[in-house]
Amino acid sequence: MKKRFLYFSLVLFLLIIDQLTKAVISRSISLHTSLNLISGFFNLTHIRNKGAIFGLFSRSNSSVVHILMMLVSLAALSFIMYYFLKSFPGERLLIFSLSLILAGALGNLIDRIFKGYVIDFLDFYVKDWHWPTFNFADFCITIGAVILIFIFFFERRPKCFPS
Repeated sequence: MKKRFLYFSLVLFLLIIDQLTKAVISRSISLHTSLNLISGFFNLTHIRNKGAIFGLFSRSNSSVVHILMMLVSLAALSFIMYYFLKSFPGERLLIFSLSLILAGALGNLIDRIFKGYVIDFLDFYVKDWHWPTFNFADFCITIGAVILIFIFFFERRPKCFPS
């Protein structure tokens, strides 16, 4: 249980970073404006995303889509939390990846519940090509998912996942 506490601490730390970065962006950069940090490559751009990761469904103003997004987030969060708690203590990389996903999912869910949207601000681009704007929570989810995929393809399957 002591080791699990370290992972819960990591989740809390990442969640705090996520919420702080979103608060700083919303207070210091006007909505739909950018602050150029690395010319030709990286901006901080304040946008509100009502949709899913990378802006999927973000143009929808439907309350059904908003409720569906929260339900999907809750289902994913429940699934991740189940495997987070069920995994064996020795499966550190698995628990670490689930911690990242859990922190990101919680960060974005908090925004959806209390604001109705998620604040995105990390804007990478080359010339006119922009990667979809994202936030720290999305970064955590993506890195956690990449590690999880690595585990499934290059290591033996964790005991807590069915064969």
